[in-house]
Amino acid sequence: MPMFMDVHRGMTGVTAEQLEAAHQADLAIQAEENVHFQRAWADPDSGHVFCLADGPSREAVQRIHERAGHPADEIYEVPLEA
Repeated sequence: MPMFMDVHRGMTGVTAEQLEAAHQADLAIQAEENVHFQRAWADPDSGHVFCLADGPSREAVQRIHERAGHPADEIYEVPLEA
């Protein structure tokens, strides 16, 4: 299954608790789109949040993020891994 890295902007000041809550919101509904969110990272100073997921398509990943209330600004397929 393809892997995707997505970027959320505008989350300046995000806390560890808020990041975890957003990640849990994705996990709660991810199976509905056959997506698996693996990890999420945040930089509170820049407001950037990054998520790693595998799933059938970018669109499936975005639909989960949208339904969870935090659509991604960019989603990149990651075809190579080391």
